[in-house]
Amino acid sequence: MASKLTNRHPETQPTSELYSPKPNKPSWTVMTRAGNYLLREQRLVFLLIGIAIATSTITLIPSSGTITSITNAGDAYSVSDSVHLLTGLNPRPSVYPNGIHSFNMGGKIPLGLKRKGLRIVVTGGAGFVGSHLVDRLMARGDSVIVVDNFFTGNKDNVMHHFGNPRFELIRHDVVEPLLLEVDQIYHLACPASPVHYKFNPVKTIISNVVGTLNMLGLAKRVGARFLLTSTSEVYGDPLQHPQVETYWGNVNPIGVRSCYDEGKRTAETLTMDYHRGAGVEVRIARIFNTYGPRMCIDDGRVVSNFVAQALRKEPLTVYGDGKQTRSFQYVSDLVEGLMRLMEGEHVGPFNLGNPGEFTMLELAQVVQETIDPNAKIEFKPNTEDDPHKRKPDITKAKELLGWKPKVPLRKGLPMMVSDFRQRIFGDQKNAATTTTTTASTTTA
Repeated sequence: MASKLTNRHPETQPTSELYSPKPNKPSWTVMTRAGNYLLREQRLVFLLIGIAIATSTITLIPSSGTITSITNAGDAYSVSDSVHLLTGLNPRPSVYPNGIHSFNMGGKIPLGLKRKGLRIVVTGGAGFVGSHLVDRLMARGDSVIVVDNFFTGNKDNVMHHFGNPRFELIRHDVVEPLLLEVDQIYHLACPASPVHYKFNPVKTIISNVVGTLNMLGLAKRVGARFLLTSTSEVYGDPLQHPQVETYWGNVNPIGVRSCYDEGKRTAETLTMDYHRGAGVEVRIARIFNTYGPRMCIDDGRVVSNFVAQALRKEPLTVYGDGKQTRSFQYVSDLVEGLMRLMEGEHVGPFNLGNPGEFTMLELAQVVQETIDPNAKIEFKPNTEDDPHKRKPDITKAKELLGWKPKVPLRKGLPMMVSDFRQRIFGDQKNAATTTTTTASTTTA
């Protein structure tokens, strides 16, 4: 018997209602809810107060501007410090010739905050010129790092800065790399007198080339401004008189002075190549004969030779016929020129020297007048490659740096003589005392 499927559900199924979305609420309802939200818990009051504060801030502090501060020695705090603390940024100041440092940052800094001194390295800073430069930089309020291997430099020249927290002294030869964080580099490290640079000519040219390369590399890595102290010796025995910066010189490349002359010419080449190829900020100074306190007593330079010989009652040694000419500037004038060049906006090279020209016989007579009118003059054969004439044309330095020497020879020479007298006779007294003490001890 066949089974029969029984449908237990009714014949007709109820139909479900069709889906319809909720009707959109009118826009005024949304605005009402937003208004109610602002009115609750005084939110509208706080919003208005915030707008007022923001408006006042924008009005009082411009969105862009330039913060300036005047250089002042001994500053303990600075605009750059305050900018760093307030914004988290550490801007590098732009230094202008008039001593004003500018930071291109927004906002105003309260009055009374002054700029922080620069961090400066001086290679050869324990030497004659370097130590006088260090004195000026320290007096200006900068932090100075002296790098010197003491071949011609002397600790006594910078000892008066020991204990100053802004002064550091590193015994180091620039032919080896050096890592420092600085803003400026004054590169003076190189034997500069004939006695010293002829002592080891290979070492001299290595110092000029490799030492300059290392310091330029440091300037590139840390973004420092680099100043090379070149020399009037790049003109050799000049065929042009006076010498201008555009003159290429007349140099013997295989002479006894070539280690210094050609070394400095190569250093200038490297400096300009780093400037053009790597964007390093550089300055080049060509220094002419300079004299003053702290010169090495027996360095073979004509001024120090004459002064030391006259004080020791020895004949003044004149090489050749004595008609060779030189120009002599006092060390303080040179330091002023170097600092103006570093702080200025011109690369150079710049002649830094005194255009007042003296023959060797005239210089000997000035030394006689200053120290001993009875001093004798002794003539000896001239040295090899000794330039016959040397006189700078400083028109470029006058026009672009506003610099010219101020100390005449007859005024500067007595200050040098006073220093030499104290060092020569002081050393002799110390030596005599030591000898006497030793003799007494032996007798006992």
